[in-house]
Amino acid sequence: MSTSPMRPGAPTDVPLPSVDGLSLQARRVGRDIRGAGRVLHDISLDIAPGQLTVIAGSSGAGKTVLLEILAGLGAPTEGEVLHNGEQPGPPGREFGFVPQEDIIHRELSLHRTLVYAAGLRMPPGTSAQTVTVTVDRVLATLGLSERAGTPVRALSGGERKRASIAVELLTRPRVLFLDEPTSGLDPVTGADLLRTLHALAEDGTTVVMTTHVLADLLGCDQVVFLTSGGKVAYAGEPTALCGAFGVDTVEEVYRAVADGVRVEHAAPDDIHRTDDVHQPDIVSRNRKTPRVGALRQWALLTRRGTALLLHNRLSVAVLAGSPVMIVAMFALLFRAGAFDPVAPDPGSTAMIMFWIAFGAFFFGLTYGLLQICTELPVLRREWLAGLRIGPYVASKLTTMLPVLAVADALLLAVLRAWDRLPAAGWGTYGSLFTSSVLASAAALSLGLLASAAVSEPGQATLMLPLLCFPQVLFSGAFVPVPRMTGAGEAISWAMTNRWAFEALGGGVGLESLWREGGSPLGPPLLASYGDSFGHPPSRGWLILAAFALTFLAWTWVILVRKCKQGAVRSRAGR
Repeated sequence: MSTSPMRPGAPTDVPLPSVDGLSLQARRVGRDIRGAGRVLHDISLDIAPGQLTVIAGSSGAGKTVLLEILAGLGAPTEGEVLHNGEQPGPPGREFGFVPQEDIIHRELSLHRTLVYAAGLRMPPGTSAQTVTVTVDRVLATLGLSERAGTPVRALSGGERKRASIAVELLTRPRVLFLDEPTSGLDPVTGADLLRTLHALAEDGTTVVMTTHVLADLLGCDQVVFLTSGGKVAYAGEPTALCGAFGVDTVEEVYRAVADGVRVEHAAPDDIHRTDDVHQPDIVSRNRKTPRVGALRQWALLTRRGTALLLHNRLSVAVLAGSPVMIVAMFALLFRAGAFDPVAPDPGSTAMIMFWIAFGAFFFGLTYGLLQICTELPVLRREWLAGLRIGPYVASKLTTMLPVLAVADALLLAVLRAWDRLPAAGWGTYGSLFTSSVLASAAALSLGLLASAAVSEPGQATLMLPLLCFPQVLFSGAFVPVPRMTGAGEAISWAMTNRWAFEALGGGVGLESLWREGGSPLGPPLLASYGDSFGHPPSRGWLILAAFALTFLAWTWVILVRKCKQGAVRSRAGR
């Protein structure tokens, strides 16, 4: 066994420990995909331990589908895959998978990012010193020690790909799967990365990768070349590839395979084959994998989420800018003294309550919309490594809600200082603050739900006006609920802004202010709004809390489903 792969300039006293790689066997594997039909046909091959195998072929050949099946992330329609002659075990510390998407956050430094990843992946009880030593070893192995303090977003494409590999090496897997790791890299960087992977294979790790890069085929131990119909056109040593097809270059191999040429090769021994084997469900297998406890996961994710929030300039700008925008709007729209008990302005008081409610809603929704969709590839990979969805969702709430509470408190304080709210005691302002925070929590939960439901950040951005407009129209502020049509009143029940508006109005005493104040507008407004503000604020609080819990529960359901069905996204066109 060779020593661990080291790169020029890397420390030589921190090598990764050698491992015994897994052998992989595919036996008459076929795969059907809904809408695409049969994408793999009768695939049989062997991959030896400690070998670098490249799966090549044109677009649509099923390379990624085969990679996922070999990894045990997808079940074949027929045939079976074996790891060391047995059914694949749970994706855990002996398993590494690097998809095309980055599986690390970009805001933090590389070293800090890997420390958080190690906290989620390494065995429970691992000391902080052991985590740090392991991270340093992995960085040295991949030649990234000098970039340890660099934010991931500032790394080059090749360095980011190595950083994703570093995440997988934290637990020193026996088998490492990579989906087109050299795609998009310049030839020198791609060749450098391939040499690193080859060194890992020499050190014991079984490495399997897909590629579109011609040069990769000649730098591996075994080539598996697929036809456009998902059949094996060639499986063997790269040095014999061109000769087997009677051509001089790898480019001509692609042309020959496109013309239907296949090289006959002996099928592997079928002694272990069983027809129509049912692959164990990935979720049930994942439950058997030792993992960090839920409470520790939540604490770690909360710390990481807070760090990501503070290091993201856009997030900081939104956090600071949204309250400033709302306060400026109040200053321009409303005159001081609207809550003067001697001469109140009932119309303005109602609108002030509405805009406080909507401000709390806007804060929460805006903060929540981009929390999940921007890191879904990271979540999917961490879920395979043992992350629970419950602590993940809870961490989003505990990271953002204190920030929202501060924003709501500052908004109320500034409005009171500018005489846009009444001179009242702590009881009144405690009620207003509770209503605002619960409105923000419900909106944050709605934002998380929308972020989980969409597939990309652009879709989340489009959700902002779609979710805001109904909250404005059906909150009961501009058209009181008693004046709405039956359908409109039914819709208003589903609007969190309605319950925040009514709770705020009840907490500040709008009904008594309008009844006892000297404005002639008070009685008509009382008649128009009916008993909207006649209920105790606690009624609205309970409804807002119920909405928040419901939205969070649906967020959990959607994320569990996405992780089960698409922890690695299968596409027949790859």
